[in-house]
Amino acid sequence: MHIDTDPKKIDALLTRGVDELIHEKELRKKLLSGKQLRIKLGIDPTSANLHIGRSIPLLKLRDFQELGHQIIFIVGDFTGVIGDTSDKESERPMLTQEQIDANKQTYYDQVAKILDIDKVEFRYNSEWLASLTYREIGEHADQFSVADFIARDNIKRRLDAGKRVSLRETLYPLLQGYDSVAIGVDVELGGTDQRFNLLAGRTLQEYFGQTPQNILTNPLINGLDGRKMSSSWGNTITLTAAAPDMYGKVMSMADEEIVTYFTVCTRVSLEEVAEVDAALKAGENPRDMKMKLARVLVTMYHNAEAAQSAEQAFIDTFQKGGVPDKLPELSGDYVAGLLDAELVASKSELRRLLEAGGVRNADTGEKYTEIPKTVSEPTILKIGKRRFVKLLP
Repeated sequence: MHIDTDPKKIDALLTRGVDELIHEKELRKKLLSGKQLRIKLGIDPTSANLHIGRSIPLLKLRDFQELGHQIIFIVGDFTGVIGDTSDKESERPMLTQEQIDANKQTYYDQVAKILDIDKVEFRYNSEWLASLTYREIGEHADQFSVADFIARDNIKRRLDAGKRVSLRETLYPLLQGYDSVAIGVDVELGGTDQRFNLLAGRTLQEYFGQTPQNILTNPLINGLDGRKMSSSWGNTITLTAAAPDMYGKVMSMADEEIVTYFTVCTRVSLEEVAEVDAALKAGENPRDMKMKLARVLVTMYHNAEAAQSAEQAFIDTFQKGGVPDKLPELSGDYVAGLLDAELVASKSELRRLLEAGGVRNADTGEKYTEIPKTVSEPTILKIGKRRFVKLLP
């Protein structure tokens, strides 16, 4: 396989959407050598749908892939049960194997929206982690101290606040680190919150006589409510969202996130991103820049025709005050249908919307205090400011 060693492309690879490079000179030398590198990203299936915050390292994997390097995507079906606490202010509950198995079903198709999946080494870490013995785990654990673990910012805050930190949580970095040993990787990607876990991979690789991996961390983006994008908070734009919903969610995001999203969640040229930034600073309406961003993202995950249709629906609905021509239709269990179609993030969100008068009949304006069990004729619900659904008898 041909490995592209163009210095300009390598510069772009190592700067765009990158927060930190550990041993940058060493990695740059490897990239210029023409050797095919093994590049790893692992994601735990803690929810069924990946969101565009996850697209940041996936797009970086694509950058590596386009230079000719081997991509290894690990679904953490074993680590997902243990639970990573890297970005949590409280203990993450253990998931059942049934929850993990259900969530991971569509990951292959979702990753294929970004990567050339036929060239990806797609693995599940239960392949090597499930068979580890206590003796082996003890050897791995001996490479770290408790002080290393509790010095992490979020763990220290929890301990200082008197919150519980389970012994189970100390195992997670060992398991993620051993992934790198098991498959022999040269580079691992992860969010800034993953730094400790990524370094654990270097430690264990060195213990096992392997060349320690280089590390590339990506920034984390804010979700629709201004907090870090997280499936547990329901503030996400998922890769599987229907085109109109994806478009509408982009339009609801904070204006100050526009340039960041263009930079790390798309591959629009950096020259064009600079033009967007300049236009915003010159006083151009952020709405127009968000519409441009929404078109780019919907085109990425659907196609140009879907983006055009979603934009027209947005204009008709929110700028002209109408109801979209094409609506998701639900029959049977409407609440389950709303959740499955991701029109609401959770039953809790739906309950809050109902209590706040945020669910109404789009034709009559009648507010609902609960979702009807049945309807006698097709009924259009308006949920919040921009979500519509047709209930069928």
